[in-house]
Amino acid sequence: MAIVVLVGTLDTKGTEYGWLKQRLLDNGVDVVVVDAGVIGEPRVRADIPRAEVARSAGLDLERLRAEGDRGAAVTAMAGAAAETVRRLHAEDRLHAVLALGGSGGTSIATRAMRALPLGVPKVMVSSMAAGDVSPYVGSSDITMMYSVVDIAGINSVLAAVLANAADAAAGMAKGFAAARRGLRPEELGAGARPLVAASMAGVTTPGVDAARERLTGLGYEVLVFHASGAGGRTLETLAGQGLFAGVLDLTLSELADDLGGGILTAGPGRLTSAGRRGVPQVVSLGALDMVKFGPPDTLPASLRNRRVQVHNPSITVVRTTVEECAELGRRIAAKLRAAAGPVEVCVPLRGLSTLGAPDGPFHDRQADEALVAAVRAGLRGSAVEVVELDTHINDPAFGRAAADRLHGLITASGAPHGSSRLPSGAVRRAVGRSSTAPSGDG
Repeated sequence: MAIVVLVGTLDTKGTEYGWLKQRLLDNGVDVVVVDAGVIGEPRVRADIPRAEVARSAGLDLERLRAEGDRGAAVTAMAGAAAETVRRLHAEDRLHAVLALGGSGGTSIATRAMRALPLGVPKVMVSSMAAGDVSPYVGSSDITMMYSVVDIAGINSVLAAVLANAADAAAGMAKGFAAARRGLRPEELGAGARPLVAASMAGVTTPGVDAARERLTGLGYEVLVFHASGAGGRTLETLAGQGLFAGVLDLTLSELADDLGGGILTAGPGRLTSAGRRGVPQVVSLGALDMVKFGPPDTLPASLRNRRVQVHNPSITVVRTTVEECAELGRRIAAKLRAAAGPVEVCVPLRGLSTLGAPDGPFHDRQADEALVAAVRAGLRGSAVEVVELDTHINDPAFGRAAADRLHGLITASGAPHGSSRLPSGAVRRAVGRSSTAPSGDG
């Protein structure tokens, strides 16, 4: 029978966990309750008591209680809960994990969830879920549900939310138990089709799609990461684990957000992990012609005299300046010079995004040239080749050419690659083509 593991602090949320347990049992799944509380007394019985949870990480529960430091206790029990769910998963006693909580309970439970492999169902009901959940989700596949009201006793609103969460977790657990869809990190990329990572945004979708189709035809499995901040961080995490045969990093808009104060930054570590691991990379400059902010009324006053476009109701974009582009070029070159593996930079000379096409609102030849010149200057004398293509980034010929060049780097480096081989001269033919940019932004 499928098993759902409940992880929570039974001293403060015992009533609510008792309600969840009964709902899960009514759904025909078994339940294992894990108590990660410290200070107060549990209000319902745990299948794995808090003392046992603490011991799994070498902790003394009584010492934690005596010290009376709630923050330290939460941090310690979060690590212990992670050890406990890892063990349950290894013993085939966990087919989904479900939790509820406020800030502390969410920190504990999601730390445990992040310890589980991708594909294992993870559902978190939290009063924190309507805000920035990136500290809780990280690079994992956690499903966050907003509790709407605080989790303080069962009421008609919370009962409806918890019922949906329990029903969802039960269904996920049954499907997972039947199919065993979880992916252990060591299993990723171990199949017949080696993994390639690609970065994409709406404004670079056509070009990346063409590259993805080309790489798929060459025998790779392509994982596309949305350049949304979280997507870039996840790409970096997995690249740092050595899961990819190559990285096709065509969309670097997160670096522009990092420089310009945008909301979709992946942090200063973006564009570094593959290089440290020596993974072959083909990099482009996609979407560096913009910095992303929230809705129009959130745009800083200092930027409102710049070229601004409403991308959608949630995202407003601002055109990067000549000075910003030059600085971005310097930063990119410095990161790529430090790479331990083979790297090429493909430069689309006719625009970096749908907005930056020759007839687009962000077309700025001077700014684009400042970016490219800084990349060239920063890489001069290095082993990194800069390849200029007389296309727009969304021209399918650009995507295919970039994919072909990555395949060539992977093959030359001796890394695993697909069974299909690149036809002789295909790269030269792709680079030589040019055409107008597509009008849609994907």
